[in-house]
Amino acid sequence: MNSRRITDDSLMAEKYDIRPGQSVELLKELHILTRDGKLNQDSRRKLKQVYHLFQFIEPLLKDVLSDKPDLTLVDHGAGKSYLGFILYDLFFKEHAKQGYIYGIETRDELVASSTALAARLGFAGMSFLNLSVAASIESDALPAQVGIVTALHACNTATDDAIRFALAKQARHIVLVPCCQAEIAAALRKNKAKALANPLAEIWRHPIHTREFGSHMTNVMRCLQLEAHGYQLNVTELVGWEHSMKNELIIASRTQKPSRKAAERLHVLLDELGLREELAERFFTPV
Repeated sequence: MNSRRITDDSLMAEKYDIRPGQSVELLKELHILTRDGKLNQDSRRKLKQVYHLFQFIEPLLKDVLSDKPDLTLVDHGAGKSYLGFILYDLFFKEHAKQGYIYGIETRDELVASSTALAARLGFAGMSFLNLSVAASIESDALPAQVGIVTALHACNTATDDAIRFALAKQARHIVLVPCCQAEIAAALRKNKAKALANPLAEIWRHPIHTREFGSHMTNVMRCLQLEAHGYQLNVTELVGWEHSMKNELIIASRTQKPSRKAAERLHVLLDELGLREELAERFFTPV
């Protein structure tokens, strides 16, 4: 019976391009695969995104692991913890046995179900905390320093809170897929009448342009903030646009001294867009 099951799992893995070493049982528990081994279009897209992201994160894990065998990763806005479980299954359980993954999530039922699943699978190096991203910065349940911080589709200012968390915890690497950036768009709308004295404000005069420009500028300012704190940036797309419109992937690695130039440019943008009063505290810099 066991050999038959192993054979069936192997055939299933080959059929759906499941990565070598990936637990088919885990994919069933995460409802990516059905109990009879089927994979629908939505699940296929989700698995493709997570695997694609794993290709970016694996080198970061190896980098931290090279001098910290007890590497820690904190995943903000973990949801059902697809990313955390797959990272643990594909990397931590074999290569980082002293490592640890923390999933941060505000929904009680998801924290409880992820905790139960980790226990069933024997993933001892995982735990899940019912905290907001902002509250996690001061929580005693998390270590003073972490190696990697991830925040995938953490809505609006939760991504900024994840950046604040990463800076406070001196994270070596930060992986962000921002989502639903509304704060700057709201501030631009508030100041639009005054801003229209400048012809450049035509860029965001129409409501749809306000939303899109605000979203774009949010990520530009995040990148400048991270560079100001000494991070080197790789900004790319996560998957093709046919899969998701919230597609920007920001990978930040702390490899350099804080950049005064980046800080100065960030503050110029805040001034030019009339956002300093409302947003200077959120987009803080060391210089």
